[in-house]
Amino acid sequence: MAERRRELLAGLSGEVVEVGAGHGVNFAHYPAEVARVVAVEPEPRLREQAEAAAADAAVAVEVVSGVADRLPVADHGVDAVVFCLVLCSLPNVAAALAEARRVLKPGGQIRFLEHGRADTRGLARAQAVLDATGGAARAGSPAHRRRRVEAGAGEPEGCGV
Repeated sequence: MAERRRELLAGLSGEVVEVGAGHGVNFAHYPAEVARVVAVEPEPRLREQAEAAAADAAVAVEVVSGVADRLPVADHGVDAVVFCLVLCSLPNVAAALAEARRVLKPGGQIRFLEHGRADTRGLARAQAVLDATGGAARAGSPAHRRRRVEAGAGEPEGCGV
């Protein structure tokens, strides 16, 4: 998974917003050309862990409270927006993508690494159990529901890869 995270972040530079930063596992993979990461995380416990990870990061990371469809960033204020394993847990992916477009500078990039519901019956059942017992279910948003994720599409119907 570390290699996929490095690939996701490779070539980024300037100001970056990471949506749903979790406990900050991506921070170690940002290239030196990134001037600053604004790491948006709504969950207080994860935000606290992200702040600890930010202290060890090679790039400047500011961990802030916020949600994907109301990013605490100015219009056209960043060079890239990163979604890593978070789109599937959002109640409104289209709103999150629209918000990402709002904060991007002209020519900016949206990068994402995502997963969805498994195609195999056994793994899909295991994901359903995780949804029923995990944090996504407690937040009211099952992480592995079927939903397409297509940048620029209308309201997506399921999570994509």
